[in-house]
Formats: sequence, structure tokens, C-alpha cells
Amino acid sequence: MSSSTPTPTPAALSPEEVVQQLRALRAQISLPDTPLAVPASQRRRLAHVAAPFIDASINAAGASDVIQTALGRTDAELREENETAGRWTAVADELRAMLQSILLANSVRRQRVGLAALQTYKICQQLARDENHAARLNAHIAEMKKLNKFGRSRRKAPQPTPQPATNE
Repeated sequence: MSSSTPTPTPAALSPEEVVQQLRALRAQISLPDTPLAVPASQRRRLAHVAAPFIDASINAAGASDVIQTALGRTDAELREENETAGRWTAVADELRAMLQSILLANSVRRQRVGLAALQTYKICQQLARDENHAARLNAHIAEMKKLNKFGRSRRKAPQPTPQPATNE
């Protein structure tokens, strides 16, 4: 294969296809069997124990069979789970980046559609000045004017009238 041969770009997926693939991917991800039976505030704290402390505790567990028996886990199992947690951090970071790019792209789509809608409204208003277009557009313009959040002043809530002070 020569280096000048372009690699084919994958076909763009529809939103429904992305959701379907994400659900299939989620079904393939193994999760821990049961969450810890501790209060949520403690779980948050447990998830943020410093890495050097974790390494030192795994080393201590490896130095004593009594500790491993008390934990019900070997130092090798602890090391493997710690390494796995680190690798899943990369997955979480990538998913976060993907979510941010999807949110940004969708925001741009909504902005483009919003701009087109406001431009359509203004163009309709201008065309309706001509008798040839007025009959077809006036009902649409009235509906858009009723629904338009922009360009209309909001009614202020009535201020409560002050009650006269009573001396008892």
C-alpha cells in the first residue's frame, strides 16, 4: 500500500445510530459487582485517597499475610484493581471530551437554526409589504410575532402596594 493512497473516512453516523452504538458499548463494559455499603459522603472521600498512600498501603499488604487475610485480597489483586482504575480514568476523560464536543456542535446547530428563523421572520416582514406576498405570509408573520421571544418587551410584574403602618 502506498503512502499516497488516502484512507477512507468513516461514514458519519446519525444521532440515532450513535445512541444505538453507545448502548451496545455500555452493555459490554464490566462494572464492579456491588457498590460499597458506606454513606455517599464517605464514598467521595474514599475515591480521592492520594496515590502515594495507596501504593504504600498495597506494599504493606504485600509484606504481611495477616493483612491480606484481613482484607480478603492479595497485594497483586489490589495492584491490578488500582491499575485498572487508572486506565478507566483515560476512558472517562475521553468520554468527557466527546460529550463536550457534541454539546458544542449541537449548540452551533441550534444557533444556525435560530439565526435562520430570525432571518426568515425579517424576510417575511419585508416581503409582506408587497401585495403579491402579503396574503400568503401574513398568517405566518402573525404566528411568528406571537411566538417570538426576541424584540418584545416583557411585562413587569405589578409592584405590591405598600400597606400603611398601623400603630396599635
